[in-house]
Amino acid sequence: MRAVLSERFPLHGILGEEFGLERPESPYRWVLDPIDGTRAFITGRPTFGILVALLQGDEPIIGIIDQPVTGERWIGAKGRPTTFRGPLGGQIGCRPCGRLADAELSCTSPEMLSDTDTPRWRSLASHVRRNYWGGDCYAYGLMSLGQIDIIAESDMKIWDWAPLSAVIEGAGGRVTDWSGAPLRADGDGRVLAVGDPALLPLAIAALNQPIVASR
Repeated sequence: MRAVLSERFPLHGILGEEFGLERPESPYRWVLDPIDGTRAFITGRPTFGILVALLQGDEPIIGIIDQPVTGERWIGAKGRPTTFRGPLGGQIGCRPCGRLADAELSCTSPEMLSDTDTPRWRSLASHVRRNYWGGDCYAYGLMSLGQIDIIAESDMKIWDWAPLSAVIEGAGGRVTDWSGAPLRADGDGRVLAVGDPALLPLAIAALNQPIVASR
């Protein structure tokens, strides 16, 4: 992936989990995660994916989720609707969902949540219709198809969230940190994605409410 991008875009920076940053002075930077969801990949679950993003400064302007086993691919680009190659095909979009009580919540694994994050996540989970574990990057693809309404995760690096942000935003959703602020490379790793922007303030409020028991 690095060799292809260096040949096609020799002045662009490239950042990945495995080999660090090349050409840090460039205003354009490709961000790569060759296998997002390593445990899913190792155990044969098709929820892993190849993630690619292009940033202009700190802003993701292109994001790609590619699932090579199923042949599905999501492409988000700033100013354009997200597109999907798969059974549904063409332009897609997140579904309307204006109440937490109707929302489907997802998180890849409880292990990614710190001792501080866990009670906050459980508070959010206590307000939704259902919650699910598992999904990796594929869950964000499902959100853009209207199957999931909220994803709240932590311990996320820029190569984890930058491609997903472009895909979700292009499908009509929002991606922020747990306080509603834009994601940053030097942020705290907490990521909150909602399919319906109306859910964003509700989810943030739930994450910051006093601890309640999970279902």
